[in-house]
Order: sequence, then C-alpha cells, then structure tokens
Amino acid sequence: MSGTLSSLRVVEIAGIGPTPFAAMWLADHGAQVIRIARPGSPQIFPMKRDVLDRGRDWLELDLKSPEGRELARDLILRADALIEGMRPGVMERLGLGPGDFPENPRLVYGRMTGWGQTGPLAHSAGHDLTYLAITGALSAIGPADHPVPPLNLVGDFAAGSMYLVSGMLAAILHARETGRGQVVDAAITDGVAHLMAMISGLRVNGLWRDERQANLLDGGAPYYSCYPCACGGFLAVAAIEPQFWAELVRRLGLSEAELPDRADPANWAALRQILAARIASRSRDDWAARLEGTDACAAPVLSIAEAPQHPHNRARGTHLGDDPRPAPLLSRNPGSLREGGRITVEAARDLWR
Repeated sequence: MSGTLSSLRVVEIAGIGPTPFAAMWLADHGAQVIRIARPGSPQIFPMKRDVLDRGRDWLELDLKSPEGRELARDLILRADALIEGMRPGVMERLGLGPGDFPENPRLVYGRMTGWGQTGPLAHSAGHDLTYLAITGALSAIGPADHPVPPLNLVGDFAAGSMYLVSGMLAAILHARETGRGQVVDAAITDGVAHLMAMISGLRVNGLWRDERQANLLDGGAPYYSCYPCACGGFLAVAAIEPQFWAELVRRLGLSEAELPDRADPANWAALRQILAARIASRSRDDWAARLEGTDACAAPVLSIAEAPQHPHNRARGTHLGDDPRPAPLLSRNPGSLREGGRITVEAARDLWR
C-alpha cells in the first residue's frame, strides 16, 4: 500500500455507516486496516459490492468465543489504532475495551456512536435522523412546513466518520510523540453541534431566525435557492455577494434596477417569483451553458448518475468508475484504491510482523 498513512496499522471492528466510512477513508490514504467481521453477519443493504468496504482485508471472528477474542486481542496488540461502533460497554464486556491492552500503551481507541459513551441516551438505539433531531440541525433543514432528512451525510459521515478520523489522527500524532494512546469518543450529536458553530453564532447575534426557509443559507433568500427549469430539472443559485448577484441578473436577461431590493426580506417573495418565472423559461442545460464558468454562481442540479460525467468532475478525476476517488487530493501521496479480500488470522499476523 502507498499513501501518507502507510505506516499506520488499524483494526476495525465491523459496523455500519460511520465506522466503515472512517475505515475506508484511512485505507484510501494508505493505512493498513484489517476488518474483523462477525461470522454470518447480515448486510443492511444486500449488495454484490459495498464501496465502503474497499481498501482493507477482512477476517471473521466470533468475539463471543474465547478463541475469537484471543485472536482479536493479538491483532489489536500489534495495531496503532482501533475503530469500533458498539453500544457503550459492549467491548468492555468482551474483554476488549480500552483498558484491556496495557501491553500496547500507544493504542488509540476510536469509539463511534450516535449519542456518545456517556449521557442519558448513551445506551439507546438510534440512527442518523434521531441524532440530528436533538442538535437543532434537523429543525433548520428543509422547507418551511417540515424538516427534511439530509440523507445520512450530515450525521453519519460528516459529524460521525470525519470527526472520528480527525480525532484519531490527532491522538495518533500525540501517541507517536509521547508513546501514550487515548480514547476518542466520537458522538454524532457532538459532531453536529460542532458543525453548527457558524449557524448557532449567527442566531446568537440576531442574524438567524429559528425557522426554516427564513434565512440566507436555508433556501429562504431567493438568491440562494434552487429553481425548476422548463425541462423539469433544477438550477442552483448561490449569488450571495453583490457582484455575483449583478452577474447572475445580467445573464438571466433581467435588469437589477427594476428588481425589488433583495436586502429587504419583505421583498424576497416577490423577487423569488420573478426569478422563478425567468428560470422556468429555459431548460436546465441551457442555463448551464449560459452560466457555468462565470461569476454568476449558478450550477445545474445533477442526478447521482449524471455527476460523474460532468466535465469538471471528469477533469479532476473525482470518480474512478463508480467509486469516488480518495479525497482530499494530496500532492505527494494522493491515495489509491484497492479491493480487499478475506484473509486468515495467520495471514493477518504475517502482514503485521
């Protein structure tokens, strides 16, 4: 394996959502990740190939058996880090908790949960949407009449996986300097609250109304919104700065002097109607041809299937076939893709001698 993290050894206890995404990210950048899966564990989504499983080898171990636990323990003692997403206390009951590896004092123990390791909800079931619900973020996303699930991007992957990764990398840097590992308690609720820093700051300063579709970035402002086109597709408009707004208006064939003052929210409904009527007069791709590559800050809303074929994405190599390329793009070690495979414990030990 090549990559910036090629010296890093990670044991992943198989889970769903944020834990495999975090392990994939580390493997994309060269980390040597070995995944321990439960024998016969079912898939939530029955797929011939799960992209989140790429980049690492895996083996099946029954962690409820003494033999399985001992084999897992042997690998963890050889590792720099561990990723697990069990409910709090499960790994401790298996004898594989953070305090069970004194022989490996540099071990960074990454724990991924929705609610965190402590708190009144720590032992409750949940999913991305319920974690988002108590952070204030879900209430701010969607049209005025109801909140909308933002896929599982905001919770599972942004506030979960990427906070787990960044926390673990910080702890690994510290462990390599001091020889002392630590536990990374990555809770999705904590991560979302942290992601909300700017929005929360705006609200505290009286610059954000606690309503949906009433603010600058939530679809309330007509110059930061999506509009249907003649073909049924949509155009995304994000012309916040005055100079970008002026360019958009000009390219839409409108006169800024004849439009309602956009600085006054009382004019937003009337301004939205004017923009909507104009944008609905042409197809999405026609508008894209007129607006993309300019300072109008507008772009066609592409489907998941269309996105890999966009000229910008193709030029950057953003997708490799059906897979997203490792991101971000590092100049010296850009990362690489490889398929993992099932291995034996002996093979895993040989890899990490």
